Amino acid sequence: MSTTLTPDVLIIGGGPAGLTAAARLAPNLDVLVLDRESQAGGIPRHSDHPGYGIRDLHRFISGPTYARRLVDTATTAGATIRTRAMVTGWTPDGAAQVTSPDGLLHVTARATILATGARERPRTARRIPGDRPHGVYTTGQLQNLVHLHHAVPGSRAVIVGAELVSWSAAMTLREAGCAVDTMITRHPAAESYAAFNLAGRLALRIPVTTHTRIVSIIGKPRVRAVEIEDINTGARRTIACDTVVFTGDWIPDHELARTADIALDPGTLGPAVDTALRTDRDGIFAAGNVIHPVDTADIAALDGRHVAGQVTAYLAGVRAAGNRIPILTEAPFRWISPNALHTSDPAPARNRLLLWTEEYIRAPHITVRQDHREIGHRRLPWPASPGRVFRIPASLLAHADPAAGPIRVSLRR
Repeated sequence: MSTTLTPDVLIIGGGPAGLTAAARLAPNLDVLVLDRESQAGGIPRHSDHPGYGIRDLHRFISGPTYARRLVDTATTAGATIRTRAMVTGWTPDGAAQVTSPDGLLHVTARATILATGARERPRTARRIPGDRPHGVYTTGQLQNLVHLHHAVPGSRAVIVGAELVSWSAAMTLREAGCAVDTMITRHPAAESYAAFNLAGRLALRIPVTTHTRIVSIIGKPRVRAVEIEDINTGARRTIACDTVVFTGDWIPDHELARTADIALDPGTLGPAVDTALRTDRDGIFAAGNVIHPVDTADIAALDGRHVAGQVTAYLAGVRAAGNRIPILTEAPFRWISPNALHTSDPAPARNRLLLWTEEYIRAPHITVRQDHREIGHRRLPWPASPGRVFRIPASLLAHADPAAGPIRVSLRR
């Protein structure tokens, strides 16, 4: 026997995007948030260091404090949050099937927001050869172990990756009393912002080994060492360690989108969305890192703020007008988000389109074409760098033709 629930809005995922959307919608609508974890708040609740809430709350606070504020704001606004609630599938009529401590739930909503976030690829998905010992983690696993279970991961670590999240892993390791031998990255420089790289190197004194990849993990039953290779020369060396942390290399948690037959973008691998964050399924929206894996928590929260306005409009009867125009990228860009456009729709959150690049470009000159016609271009003063989101003004799409074909975003060489 299952219980039927009929909220106005169902939000799947209780991280920054989902909770921020809930806080905006709940004063006027019946909002239900489902989260599979024992506590809502998403990844920030595991990240016990400052740096959260800058763009959305205009604060500089720790991850757990940030997560609590988002939960408190959503519940104060009137949203219902159910934790340990796993959406396992969909009925033919589009209702969510949920397993929870209260039994089976059947949730039929007028609108649904997918805010399921993203996760790091583990060692197995990266196909790293070698032994299969204890002591190998992703950042999320590490932070769960240290901050929630107060365990010690090891005494000496190697961090794979040099993104923002990599420095988060480094701070967690320091708190646990585990020294970091080095960060390694295949890129010519650390992927994180220069300010973070400088602060990390000065405060944590961690060297970053560039143009390098990990080729083997050694040890049984515990990690004893890793073998790394210089990509340029092929030279290899072994680093003694008892802990390896794989950071970055994100993939969206898109399983529910797939089972709902929602179109996925081949670049992000998350739901394809337009600038109103609609998917191609009527009444289903997506926001946060499930559509751009991965940006910072406060940017995901601002997505939640943006999607709340679009859901409100949808429930008031507003529908997309005109053709849905795909937005595509060319190398070195891997993906763009949002990745579709209705010319009658509002601009995306913060009037920015988000891209991911595979190579470093110091002063990128962006060109936008449609049907072989240039509709916009701009040289930007900020670099495009692997390992972090690159932002371009949405105004570059202002001259898109609603009757023409796909829009292509490329780099002018």
